Amino acid sequence: MAHDDLDIVGQLEALRRYARVLTRDAEAADDLAQATFVRAQERRATFRDGANVQVWLMAILHNLFIDGRRSAQAAEAREQAWAETRPTFMAPSGEMAARLAQLRVAFLSLSAEQREALHLVAVEGLGPAEAAQVLGVPPGTVMSRVGRARAALRAFEDGAAHAGPEKPLRVVGGRDERQD
Repeated sequence: MAHDDLDIVGQLEALRRYARVLTRDAEAADDLAQATFVRAQERRATFRDGANVQVWLMAILHNLFIDGRRSAQAAEAREQAWAETRPTFMAPSGEMAARLAQLRVAFLSLSAEQREALHLVAVEGLGPAEAAQVLGVPPGTVMSRVGRARAALRAFEDGAAHAGPEKPLRVVGGRDERQD
C-alpha cells in the first residue's frame, strides 16, 4: 500500500473509542484523535508498507496521550513548586498575614484558566480584549473566566467555597419566564 493510499479517515471510530478509554472525556478524546491525524499526516513517510494502519495510528494516539499526561504532570509540578515559594516581600504580621495566606490559597485553587484571566485583568490591568489576545481566546471567554474566578473568590470569602451556585441557572432566550 502506498503512503498516499493510507485509509486514515476509515480508522476514526476505532481511534475515538480508544481515545475515550484513555481520556475518559469525550471532548479530550476528540482532541486526541484530531492530534493523531495531524501527527499521522506529518509522519506519513514513517509508515512501513504492509503494516497495519490501525495499529500504527493507535500507537501514535497512545504516544500522544502519554506525552500529554507527562506534560500535564510536569506543569502541575511546576505550578505546585511556584505556589510553595515564599514571596519576595516581607510578610505582614498577625491577622493580615493569615488573611493574605488564605486569599493566596483561594487564588491558587482556581483553575489555571481562571487564574490566568483574573491575573491579566485584575493585576496587570489589561482589558478583556487585550487579555483575550494574550490567552488566544475570545474576549467573552476571558470575561466569563474572570467572572467565575471572582465568584469563586467571593464564595471563599463568604465561607461557601465548596457550596454550589446560589442561584439556579436559567435558560436565556425563548419566551420570557418572568411572571410578576
